[in-house]
Amino acid sequence: MITVKRLTLEDALVLLQAAERKAQEIGVAETICVCDDGGHPIALHRMTQARITGVEIAIAKAFTAAGHRRATHRFNQPPSGPALPGNEAFGIHAMHPGRFATFVGGFPIEVDGAVVGGIGVSGGNGQQDTAVATAAVEAFQRHLDSTAA
Repeated sequence: MITVKRLTLEDALVLLQAAERKAQEIGVAETICVCDDGGHPIALHRMTQARITGVEIAIAKAFTAAGHRRATHRFNQPPSGPALPGNEAFGIHAMHPGRFATFVGGFPIEVDGAVVGGIGVSGGNGQQDTAVATAAVEAFQRHLDSTAA
């Protein structure tokens, strides 16, 4: 038997609020999804003026980051990104059509070395999506550190 840590809605709100603060700071309207370790959305937030297409993209990024336990951009990092043509995971996105993202903006959420969920951000360019997601994950870690018993 194992003990499993789970993200709560309250945890997801910490992530969403930090992500929105960063998005506002850099002037981009983002859609942010936080999912559990099974890739199921806990919370989704589409900022005012964020593109409607960002909803499904953010969900896919969060799903991929949680389910595969790695940042989504790592699938396509040259020269040996596993999802690039000719590499071992080329075509992996076809295994979960519409749900598997192999581009920038999805990050796993870890607690004590275990992936407990994922965050997906869509609406800016790759650098902006990364900055927003990274700010959220860092804020969540600070939150955990401040509430540790």
